[in-house]
Amino acid sequence: MEIKQYSIEEIKDPTNILEGKRFELLLDVEIDEEDELYSESGIEIRVIVGQKENDFRIVNYFIIDKKDNQYLDFGLDEEEEEMILSFCREELLKEDI
Repeated sequence: MEIKQYSIEEIKDPTNILEGKRFELLLDVEIDEEDELYSESGIEIRVIVGQKENDFRIVNYFIIDKKDNQYLDFGLDEEEEEMILSFCREELLKEDI
């Protein structure tokens, strides 16, 4: 799995119920043809990341087939989740949000 493009948007909590910050990252990923997630049209992963001080965690994620914008009922393995969290952490720290 390789991240080709991404976008970041902070999710505002008007109620101030949630501790820390929340961000939505939309990752355009390239998947190996032999992977069960592979789609000719491409795959996007929508990731919700929580930040409390310098602690980052994946709150939730959704895997989307770009062909028809349908959510896929697949989960990422631990290694893929850690790679995505690491990428998101790096980019959020660069953005200094």
